[in-house]
Amino acid sequence: MIIPVILAGGTGTRLWPLSRQGYPKQFIALLDEHLSLFQQTLVRAAAVTTAEPMVICNESNRFMVAEQLLLLKIKAQILLEPCGRNTAPAIALAALHAQKIYPDQPVALWIMPSDQTIESLEVLSQAVADAARLALAGRLVTFGVQPMHAETGYGYIQAGDILANSRAQQIAKFVEKPSAAKAADYIAAGNYYWNSGMFVLAPQVYVNELQQHAADMLAATQIAYENRQEDADFVRFDQALFSQVRSESIDYAVMERTNQSAMVVLDTHWSDVGSWSAVADELPKDASHNISIGDVMLEDCEDCLVRADSRLVAAVGLKNIVVVETADAVLITDKDSSQAVKTIVTRLKQKGREEINNHTRVYRPWGWYESICHSERFQVKRIQVNPGQRLSLQMHYHRAEHWVVVSGTAEITRGDKVEMLTEDQSTYITLGIKHRLTNPGKIPLEIIEVQTGSYLGEDDIVRFDDQYGRG
Repeated sequence: MIIPVILAGGTGTRLWPLSRQGYPKQFIALLDEHLSLFQQTLVRAAAVTTAEPMVICNESNRFMVAEQLLLLKIKAQILLEPCGRNTAPAIALAALHAQKIYPDQPVALWIMPSDQTIESLEVLSQAVADAARLALAGRLVTFGVQPMHAETGYGYIQAGDILANSRAQQIAKFVEKPSAAKAADYIAAGNYYWNSGMFVLAPQVYVNELQQHAADMLAATQIAYENRQEDADFVRFDQALFSQVRSESIDYAVMERTNQSAMVVLDTHWSDVGSWSAVADELPKDASHNISIGDVMLEDCEDCLVRADSRLVAAVGLKNIVVVETADAVLITDKDSSQAVKTIVTRLKQKGREEINNHTRVYRPWGWYESICHSERFQVKRIQVNPGQRLSLQMHYHRAEHWVVVSGTAEITRGDKVEMLTEDQSTYITLGIKHRLTNPGKIPLEIIEVQTGSYLGEDDIVRFDDQYGRG
């Protein structure tokens, strides 16, 4: 049995300002009008194997994962990391969980990032099947992608001898992201492949290799797993325990040290969609090789990607440029420099800027809100509550709120009183009173909220009851 394990915990910093910590790239419809990269990964996995997938994600993104699974009508085991600890511990959690739910079955875990694109399902299916046979025989298998050009944004794998009775190869070494000159040398050598970041392995084999090469990591991960909490939707791990796990990638912790590694060649178009230039490579272009997304007007431009999310963007006389506009930030970069966007994100983080965390539209398990206007003592928000959803029963110490229903039906709880409001009706939530907003209807509820008070931060919330398990 081949079990897909989808790693969905990345932040996609090189795709800022569209990708943010609160809404990372894998959950955005970057390459498809309807499906996010995560959903495309789910669809691809379902075409290769019918087994129920596991998804490993940050706890803060759990409802995004659950909603996007629901839209595809796909059931999955969702494992929540309370903090990021890189790929080796995440895969260890998957291995331990697979041993629990499939105790007596031969299982191969197909580990994959949630933000890649792979062209040929036929080639992928054959490669995964070959890797699974090797994994069940005790190998830790990765996939090397036939390189198309001298890419400096990927790690490389140097292939060794062909394994007996197999189309797989031994791994001579793993190589970090190279300089342009080194990458050209690798292409010329002919035995270097892009490191896909995908693996196929048997749970017990991986546990055994961790015991040999990273025993402290395995022990700490086992403690966190043994103290897990499971409910109908999620498998949760204690933050204090999981934070004790050493952070390291599977490449460093195991693959570079084991003598059981192997590589299967993936000979089809592949991308990790890791930069804006990589996004541009995947999208259809006009006669001037431009890509326009949103309300965009181009004049005398060539080889450009221009994306507008909230307003008209016009560009004149540009060549090989990426422009990405969101409601609160604009990125302009040469395509050849787009890998360096992460340095801007680092600087924003150092300055404590909110633009790295959330968009002006912030998604919550019940829907979303966006800030329309903000000043020192007032803020105006647009709020949408999905059908059948409700906010927590809460109270604020520092702000009062005025709610005006724009569309839909609102069930308003204020103290001990519950009332129904419809379009054009309003209510006032005084400072310090318990309140809740619910959408009992079948269409989205939209309201305008005006906050007034001495402090308007999102942390001025005291929750008394919350169906989503938030404190």
